[in-house]
Amino acid sequence: MRFSLVASTLATCAWAAPPFPRINVLDTIPNNIRAISDYFNLLATKVQESKKLAAPPACDLSQVSLPEYARSSLPPPSPGLVLKHIAIGRGTQNYTCDPGAEKPRQTGAVATLFNASCTVATSPELASLLGHAALQFPLHQSLETQRLAPSNLAVSGVHFFTKDGAPWFDLDVSPLWKMGGIVGAKNTSAQAPETAAKGLGGEPAVPWLKLVAKESTGGLQEVYRIETVGGSAPQTCSGMPIGREFQVEYATQYWFYAKP
Repeated sequence: MRFSLVASTLATCAWAAPPFPRINVLDTIPNNIRAISDYFNLLATKVQESKKLAAPPACDLSQVSLPEYARSSLPPPSPGLVLKHIAIGRGTQNYTCDPGAEKPRQTGAVATLFNASCTVATSPELASLLGHAALQFPLHQSLETQRLAPSNLAVSGVHFFTKDGAPWFDLDVSPLWKMGGIVGAKNTSAQAPETAAKGLGGEPAVPWLKLVAKESTGGLQEVYRIETVGGSAPQTCSGMPIGREFQVEYATQYWFYAKP
């Protein structure tokens, strides 16, 4: 009788117990920590995998092609061009709110470019995560000593807009590489994929682009901006400075195509 009473009581308590909340640990991790953790976890995996290879991975851009989303949303590189360089750009998209304007207007962009050719050639998924992780680190050093934290990628160029409002890429600033320069004009734009990482303030990723040369040196002809992270302007000018430029940080990959 006593056993039946205890069992009955326990059953009643179990039935009446409220549901306990489920905690998703991943949702409690700040985005900046998760971005860096994802990068280093994959890096560690790649290091272990490389130990099993008979030879180091080849840094061969001739075997590298644009990711599927770029191939489906942007025109292909023009016939006869070859992939010459891939850089991860880290900088700001610049905007201003004119008096009386409802939405910000883009005024340009400024970025330091880091040589990611071999990183993309050997592990495109690692390069993609590096762009997101790099957004969590400020840039303070001079071009001569600067590296793309949390990696060790060296500077290969700079990107800014000319006085005429055209995007300019200078790949001659580093003593290690002299690859020319290109002033581009937008050929095609595509919204970043839904999976694209957001920026430091939760802003969406800027669109993916194909640019064609207006002027160039070193045979450079076309540039793709892909794998974007953050950089988009606020949807309205509400609460933004009026008549003064403001910056939204971003990271991306720039793919440079040139004549052979």
